[in-house]
Amino acid sequence: MGRTRLYRNGKLEAEGFPVADVSEYVSDPDAVVWFDMCSPSEEDLRAITEELGIHELAVQGALQHKQRPKLDTYDSHKFLNVYSAEFEVESGRLDVAEAAAFITHNALVTVRNSELFRIDEVVRRWDEAPGLTAHGIPFLLHGLLDYVVDSHFDSVEAIDEQIEALEETAFGEQPVDRADQRRVFEIRKSLVTLRRIVMPMREVVNTLIRRNDELGDGAMAPYFQDVYDQVLRAAEWTDSLRDLLSNIREAHLTMQSNKMNLIMKQVTSWAAIIAVPTLITGFYGQNIPFPGFGHPWGFWVSTVVIVVVSALLYRSFSKRDWL
Repeated sequence: MGRTRLYRNGKLEAEGFPVADVSEYVSDPDAVVWFDMCSPSEEDLRAITEELGIHELAVQGALQHKQRPKLDTYDSHKFLNVYSAEFEVESGRLDVAEAAAFITHNALVTVRNSELFRIDEVVRRWDEAPGLTAHGIPFLLHGLLDYVVDSHFDSVEAIDEQIEALEETAFGEQPVDRADQRRVFEIRKSLVTLRRIVMPMREVVNTLIRRNDELGDGAMAPYFQDVYDQVLRAAEWTDSLRDLLSNIREAHLTMQSNKMNLIMKQVTSWAAIIAVPTLITGFYGQNIPFPGFGHPWGFWVSTVVIVVVSALLYRSFSKRDWL
């Protein structure tokens, strides 16, 4: 079973009470109830949603995974779907956890698909702002969105640090190895996933800000505006990092191509130098007399020619930066 909390008249009155008491507390206009479920069965979810009069489409949305972040409005409640994110530095992968929420005038029900969505962090944000508990559901909703957006921002920041490290490899003296190439690929996948869950959050938070009735008496509006600013920063940062990572990947390919061209020039240059003594000694190897044959000066002339021509070729290739 999930976790429960009861706020009455702006104060935390009870938590960890039985689920059966939820319907009794919800009927009290002075009470605000939070109920959390992690990987519930369809029967467990429908039992609590029937008590709150949740629409069938919203229930199906909570049961179906991999939906886009969104905020759907029904007559008596709203349905919210969000994702938290956590970037693994060692592997370069992004772990995402989906969570849905049913929002009524005095109840918030969160439905998580795994423990990766750290509900304890949401609760910590609520406990750190006891002066805002009087605002009821907007206060609880802000804590939930604040955790989600902060997880996005932290992931973007961690990815940025990894991309800065990859920039060093693009122009380093050591060639780019397969591990660096694999890391670029993993981080690129993570950025694509992160962008997919960050971009729709602008619409979700902006919808709450535009509808003043969603924020109660309006005292929570500045807090939602702060969350919206974080969403914009995370979205813009994600786009810029994706472009930067593409540039790094292109730089890796360009540096590899340049390195290969340099190696080919060096090999060709040394082959040309080696061809000179090969030509002369090959000429001497013919079964015909040649100038200086049988005389010491013939050997020394051929040796001098080999050294001089090879030195001239080496100097010429060095000037062209081929060696």
